Amino acid sequence: MNFNNKTVWITGASSGIGKELAVQFAKLGARVILSARNVEKLTEVKATLKGDGHLIIPLDLSAPEAVLTQVTDLLHTLPSIDILINNGGVSQRSLFLENDFNVYRQLMEVNYFGLIALTKAILPSMVARKNGSIVAISSVAGKVGSKFRTGYSGSKYAVVGFMDCLRAEVAEHNIHCLTICPGSIKTAIAHNSLNEQGVAQNKPEESIENGMAVSCAAEKMIQAIANKKDEVIVGQGLSGWAPTIKRFFPTLFNRLTAKTNYR
Repeated sequence: MNFNNKTVWITGASSGIGKELAVQFAKLGARVILSARNVEKLTEVKATLKGDGHLIIPLDLSAPEAVLTQVTDLLHTLPSIDILINNGGVSQRSLFLENDFNVYRQLMEVNYFGLIALTKAILPSMVARKNGSIVAISSVAGKVGSKFRTGYSGSKYAVVGFMDCLRAEVAEHNIHCLTICPGSIKTAIAHNSLNEQGVAQNKPEESIENGMAVSCAAEKMIQAIANKKDEVIVGQGLSGWAPTIKRFFPTLFNRLTAKTNYR
């Protein structure tokens, strides 16, 4: 796929995977729409992008109904969206027995309902043109479970299921649906992960610090979009192999996760 002059909308574009995807797509000649809550950081990202025509549209995925209304009202003022990348999200590192119920609400609003709202707003225009790609950044945690991730993993499993159904529904309209499941990628996700009170834990995690470089991960993701894949795992080491191990050795995998005590 040639990305030159394509319009790519990326959520969670102020840092991490979203930021790197924006940088790489701009280098490939795409026009990028940057979304996140922090306008200052989005402005900084935009200033680094190659080319012209890039846009900033602030969105708060924790308010999905507002996102749906805002984007629906804005869409007629924007260029046709060729690729939507639902990347914005938040993780969690806390035990179910210790979690406030609101933690689960926060995770589902951002990771699942925010994605649904933006897709709901943009997909009809793609269907009308019989062209477009919907990309969802789920997680390896959306394929396998582990301790301290009940809320995060649950929301990411929901994303995988949603995308499987959506793919089947829009195939007749020539719409490409890709689910990307990253493993440990070296970003700030661990620092931003919610604790049992729903507040960012602000501390590192060894598996993330030693994870795949974000530039490498973004490159693999763009390649998957270009090749119109349905689902890909992007990760190295155990984080990349976990879904395969769980598939072929489920009992062993479940025993290992029960013994693992890392956040």
